[in-house]
Amino acid sequence: MLLSHRYNFLFVHIAKTGGTSVRAALAQKARWDRYRPAMWVCSKLSHLNAHKLGSKFPRHSKIIAAKEMLPNDFFDGLFKFGFVRNPWDLQVSSFHHIRRERPQFLFGHENFKDFMKFKFDPEREYQYHIDTSIELQSDYLVDLHGNIIVDYIGRYENLHRDFSHACEHIGIQCSLPEKRISTDRKKDFRSYYDDETIELVANHFKQDIELLNYPFE
Repeated sequence: MLLSHRYNFLFVHIAKTGGTSVRAALAQKARWDRYRPAMWVCSKLSHLNAHKLGSKFPRHSKIIAAKEMLPNDFFDGLFKFGFVRNPWDLQVSSFHHIRRERPQFLFGHENFKDFMKFKFDPEREYQYHIDTSIELQSDYLVDLHGNIIVDYIGRYENLHRDFSHACEHIGIQCSLPEKRISTDRKKDFRSYYDDETIELVANHFKQDIELLNYPFE
């Protein structure tokens, strides 16, 4: 997450949804936040004991962390937003990211369909770089009761347009840089799938598909 006191926003960064570009753009503004030096010091000091301070959150923190750690009035007054992505498309992006940057975590499953069967095998041992990509996106956006508590959900499919909408609401002018653009994948994510792998994603991400309204077609 990225918190700005000056511009009164909280960006929830869900992996593989364009968040690296969004974060890079917003960080240019957040770096001038008058509380940033104090936030940095508090964050470093909090690592010295078991008590974590809600001053600086890990990159891929869920919104509930901010809800629980920030004062209620301050949290409620923030413009809270994040971006989501079609779960089937996200899995294709994750596969190519791992194959390109961390191929050892394919564990020999070089084919997308084979890797998907391996990834969703309930007997597989936990592996951070794999399991991060199968966390529910909706879990990043809801409270303990499953209620959405962000103010705006943008979509990766309309990243530039929706980011502009968020910036307009925040009251800043910000350009979105291009980050981590994959050139080694087919444009149409549907071409990667067969009936079995379609169902693997559909079953695992049922909550996301229903809440965020993402069909395969």
